[in-house]
Amino acid sequence: MKTTKRVLAVVMVLFCMVMPLSVFAEPAEVTADADRTSGMTSFIEMVDAEAAAKAEAEEAERVAALTPEELAKEEADKTAQEALDAELDVATTYLSSDYFRPAIQKDENVKENTAIAVEIVRENGGNPHYSTIWSIVPAIIAIILALITKEVYSSLFIGILAGGLLYANFNIETTLNHVVMDGFVASLSDSYNVGILVFLVLLGTLVAMMNKAGGSAAFGRWASTHIKSRVGAQLATIALGMLIFVDDYFNCLTVGSVMRPVCDAKKISRAKLAYLIDATAAPVCIIAPISSWAAAVAGFAPEGQGISLFIKAIPYNYYALLTILVMITIAVLKFDFGPMKTHEKNAEEKGDIFTTLEETSVAVEEKANEKGKVIDLILPVVILIICCIIGMIYSGGFFGGESFINAFSNCDASVGLALGSFVAIILVSIYFMVFRHGVVKFSELMGCLPEGFKAMVPAILILTCAWTLKGMTDSLGADIFIANFVNNNASSLVNFLPAIIFLIAVGLSFSTGTSWGTFGILIPIVLSVFSGDSTMSIIGMSACMAGAVCGDHCSPISDTTIMASAGAQCNHVNHVSTQLPYAITVAAVSFVSYIVAGFVQNVFVSLAVAVVLTVATLVVLKKLTAKK
Repeated sequence: MKTTKRVLAVVMVLFCMVMPLSVFAEPAEVTADADRTSGMTSFIEMVDAEAAAKAEAEEAERVAALTPEELAKEEADKTAQEALDAELDVATTYLSSDYFRPAIQKDENVKENTAIAVEIVRENGGNPHYSTIWSIVPAIIAIILALITKEVYSSLFIGILAGGLLYANFNIETTLNHVVMDGFVASLSDSYNVGILVFLVLLGTLVAMMNKAGGSAAFGRWASTHIKSRVGAQLATIALGMLIFVDDYFNCLTVGSVMRPVCDAKKISRAKLAYLIDATAAPVCIIAPISSWAAAVAGFAPEGQGISLFIKAIPYNYYALLTILVMITIAVLKFDFGPMKTHEKNAEEKGDIFTTLEETSVAVEEKANEKGKVIDLILPVVILIICCIIGMIYSGGFFGGESFINAFSNCDASVGLALGSFVAIILVSIYFMVFRHGVVKFSELMGCLPEGFKAMVPAILILTCAWTLKGMTDSLGADIFIANFVNNNASSLVNFLPAIIFLIAVGLSFSTGTSWGTFGILIPIVLSVFSGDSTMSIIGMSACMAGAVCGDHCSPISDTTIMASAGAQCNHVNHVSTQLPYAITVAAVSFVSYIVAGFVQNVFVSLAVAVVLTVATLVVLKKLTAKK
């Protein structure tokens, strides 16, 4: 009977999967026949003509009621407004990312044109705070409030509201419209953002399936006998994070799902796990030539030079390289500092992996399925990885004739991850229904859908608010303000320029929560300041990438930071506050290293100095923390 059910399940699933393929079968040759659509065409034309006639009649009636003086004034006002609108349209188009980024490199009068465009937006657009210091204030408010109050939702919302008020020049109606329609609604209707949310929900569902089948618990039991120490668990997390380098979102959630039971068994705090996940996400992706990040950076560089410049910049990417070094050193030397020390002490001595009360601790208490096997976790994760990689290269045109490298460079991570996770859910469901039928029921698998969604609600809320806050700062011209600042002030002190670029990139990425946006703004400026592919241009580009990753790594409104918290099931503010001292330490060493690189301009000497400085700093910190 069980065999019959399994066979029927396989047949039904295969039928449902194969049936849609008929859509892609070559259709019979069809020739156009105007007679078939003539009736429809006539009806459409009739409806359009009636609507046009009605509009003309209403306009004629309105105009007839006006005096000659009123009509003349209306015509004059209309002409003047059309001129202002046309001027504003040109200015906003020039300042949009599609035109402003190329203008930085190719427009000889970019400074003058930008100043004129900004002035037009301020005057004609009724936005006096556009491209001023006020444009980054909403993000700063949100970040400071989150760190002080330890409450991320209200902090982000207050930052969003501040952005809306500044944009509307404190007009309440305009503020509400801008925050709701141009903010939240626009963020949630953006196809890229929706793809990421779909991936989040499906991955949450997959994790729920693995937990329901007992795969996570089985892997935890296996790890407790094979991974003997806390050091081993941390190094295993780092290794897995470095292996999954194709995309930071994928990295955060996959590594978190696999390593949570291992780290829980070895009494590693969720804050430490979140740090290890976050520090092997963007910092690893930014030094991996085959990754979504490499593709993004290459897209902002001159055509044909992107990947070449990216590879040459890797040895100078001090923040990424030193972050990996710091993670390994801290794990091996068995020490922590800052708030992380408290979290790790509570986990090791008291078994409290959270330190603070939070919702995620409730889910841990659910009784594990004792019938689960390690394969119930490993196989779904392998299927997910394979499906997501195929989905990414599919979105890049691999199956349309593009090479693997080009397909990866041109991929849309949002589309690829959504497609991959969708197919993975189907295949994993087949595996559990057919091969592990006695372990988990079909009704329990379907119940994992709402469970997975509920598990990801905090991350979805924070992401939505973070995207909306970015929309507010974009509407205030924060990127234009930073670009102007760099263009006007960073052209002197050439040898110090890499360090200055690093700091500016950190500030921009931290305040906006986006490293990719920082690349888009600063890389064209850096390449316009330095000539060709000279050593200084490579160092400058690397400083830009390192600073962008550093700011993204530190920022509580960064999507990668939010994903790391979700992957570790850690309180988001706890993750930010415990990670910050580590990130700032590496950032300080990186800043000094870029000063050295600006003068020495030798990859081996500069990297050696950076490594020595990092190790020395950690040794000093270990001695200082040992005294407390």
